[in-house]
Amino acid sequence: MKIAAAMARLPLRAGRAVALWFDNESGAPASPDDRRIDWLRVLPFIGLHLACLAPLAVGWSPIALVVAALLYTLRMFAITAFYHRYFSHRAFATSRALQFIFAVLGAMAVQRGPLWWAAHHRHHHRASDTPEDLHGPQHGFWTSHVTWFLTKGAFATRLGLVPDLARYKELRFLDRFDILVPVALAASLFGLGETLAAFAPGLGTNGWQMLVWGFVLSTVALFHATFTINSLAHRFGRRRYATRDSSKNSLLLALLTFGEGWHNNHHRYPGSVRQGFFWWELDLSYYVLRVMAALGLVWDLRPVPERVLAEAGR
Repeated sequence: MKIAAAMARLPLRAGRAVALWFDNESGAPASPDDRRIDWLRVLPFIGLHLACLAPLAVGWSPIALVVAALLYTLRMFAITAFYHRYFSHRAFATSRALQFIFAVLGAMAVQRGPLWWAAHHRHHHRASDTPEDLHGPQHGFWTSHVTWFLTKGAFATRLGLVPDLARYKELRFLDRFDILVPVALAASLFGLGETLAAFAPGLGTNGWQMLVWGFVLSTVALFHATFTINSLAHRFGRRRYATRDSSKNSLLLALLTFGEGWHNNHHRYPGSVRQGFFWWELDLSYYVLRVMAALGLVWDLRPVPERVLAEAGR
């Protein structure tokens, strides 16, 4: 009887899951403590990973590899510099227009909307490595790396943690309908590939190839490079500061994530615009933000206080 009842409810559950793919506010949010994976809702995420086998069918071309690399670079910067340092920590200031532009570029990374991302990250800093930290290392590697955000309780945006961002209607829209930008990117890449196939056949690409390399593979690589900061950066590396969490510094992760690998530095002083506190700690996102500041696009870059730098020497 229980199995029959569950089967009878399946179409309704599937319908709700599909509705939530398109509108994050189409159903009542689950309890934040519900850590069961929502398998129906995360089917697109699973599908992206399965699609990584598609190069066996579509092949490759130099132009497809270049587009994949460029989109990885652009979206990683949008995540690290804006989703993280700007939206989550307000480490610098910018105009409302540029704020929206980089919110859109960050949404292209398929890591949900800027409010959702910032709210969860702010909660992470409040509860680092405690049972309340959804991706703390104490929950195990795979939970901290990937499965935490696939749970029923993690899907809702905790607006109470981001009141400074929630007042912008355009950010609320991106957060509610976070599927729109990735779908638009995927469609644009397919269209680009078909256009090149028609007008520049010598490049050896087409719509499906551009979609697979420019969107699928680039996005999955971006996923897991970003996720290493939640998982590996709390397990491997060196600790400069005796923070209350297990954060560590790693040059390799800093290279993959444009500076985010200096995670122990960041947990010691999250408000700084730079995470490589010293000149020898490569922080590509910070260097680009310095250039943008010189051009007047961003301003009020918050530095590392001298007292924090002095602690490192001690």
